[in-house]
Amino acid sequence: MGRYFGTDGVRGEAGVRLTGELAYRLGRFFGGYCARRAAYEDKRARILVGKDTRLSSYVLEYALSAGIAASGADACLLHVTTTPSLSYLAGTGDYAGGVMISASHNPYPDNGIKLFDASGEKLSESLEAEAEAYLDGEEPQFPHQTGDRLGKIMDAGGKRQAYLSHLLACVGGLDLSGRKIALDCANGSTWRFAPALFRSLGAAVTVLGDSPTGTNINLACGSTHPDALCRAVLREECDVGFAFDGDGDRCIAVDGEGRVVDGDGMLYLSACRMKARGELGSDGVVGTHMTNGGLEAALARQGIVLTRTDVGDRYVHERMKEGGYCLGGEPSGHLIFSRHASTGDGMLTALLVCEAIAQEGLPLSRLVAGYRPRPQLTRSLRLASPAGILSHPRAREALAREGDTLAATGGRLLVRPSGTEPLLRIMCEGEDSRQLVQVADALQEVFLEIAKEEP
Repeated sequence: MGRYFGTDGVRGEAGVRLTGELAYRLGRFFGGYCARRAAYEDKRARILVGKDTRLSSYVLEYALSAGIAASGADACLLHVTTTPSLSYLAGTGDYAGGVMISASHNPYPDNGIKLFDASGEKLSESLEAEAEAYLDGEEPQFPHQTGDRLGKIMDAGGKRQAYLSHLLACVGGLDLSGRKIALDCANGSTWRFAPALFRSLGAAVTVLGDSPTGTNINLACGSTHPDALCRAVLREECDVGFAFDGDGDRCIAVDGEGRVVDGDGMLYLSACRMKARGELGSDGVVGTHMTNGGLEAALARQGIVLTRTDVGDRYVHERMKEGGYCLGGEPSGHLIFSRHASTGDGMLTALLVCEAIAQEGLPLSRLVAGYRPRPQLTRSLRLASPAGILSHPRAREALAREGDTLAATGGRLLVRPSGTEPLLRIMCEGEDSRQLVQVADALQEVFLEIAKEEP
């Protein structure tokens, strides 16, 4: 990770780390880069700009767009939309790239800027490094354009319908008449799109998290807080429920019995169906180091190999491209179906799960019955310098000791800095739940002691 870019673009507290000035400069870089490339083809660069429902997204949208136009590219505003919609539209239209303003599942004071290339894929790490150098003044600055070389800022909200049509085409002929579905839109980007999409297929829809105020995105709702959805599914006697995150690239499901089915469960369902249909290709799927060991075992019983990569859907997608995989995902609910998308897409995932329920004639609980997750404990510690803590000798000693403790009983330990927040993530996995708590407690105590000693 660089000074500005993490695992999912630039992210930080809006107005503190992520300011309008920084957004303008990032727009100047991306607009200038795209305009320069377009000049070789004797045309003007057009860049899509989308945002989620955070209050700060408006400031960042206009600052970023002004920077794009000042560098000679056109900023085409999608307004409130999802990250996967921007990715899809950037890759299918005559666009030089796209920018999504969102901090995904983070609380509302945070925001972020994600950059996409003309294929709708997240910007390469090498180009992010160029952007870092530009922001630090280490690379030549793009000139302010004048006269008719200035870019324009224009409305492109109507383009969102093409993405919704694409989703419907992915499940052509799906009829959800008679189905009761609950949706939690996290007061975020999906709040208008998802309910209309499922109702258009005939479903009776119960909606939560569809009243964004600018300050309530992800607040006790959405994919990171599925409890309210679980209660709604039981209360309304729904067949299934789906919770999205702030920008719509994640999906967590709830079965008809009110139980959460996370990304690993839906990855199992999808992998088994795709293999049975001859659509899995390499008979393998891509997960991450956070993927539950129970999923690896369940897939193996079906003759499907799990390949692990670093945490983050960009790394899942990169590994899928390298190995020719058709399916990949994370427990957090990022699922990538490469036949349809190059990034995680919560609404697409929900539609494909509904398609499985309808075509198999089975409830979600039955479709994931072959997967039993191993006990897993996760904790997040908010620390000023998570990476610095891990480099401390006492931390390394504790990690080795506790890792050996879990490994002795067939368990796993993963401790990593978050790529999107100042958090240290602790994941312990094994069959003895009490041992997992003991290991997590021991590590937490060491990490917090080191943090107190830091100047």
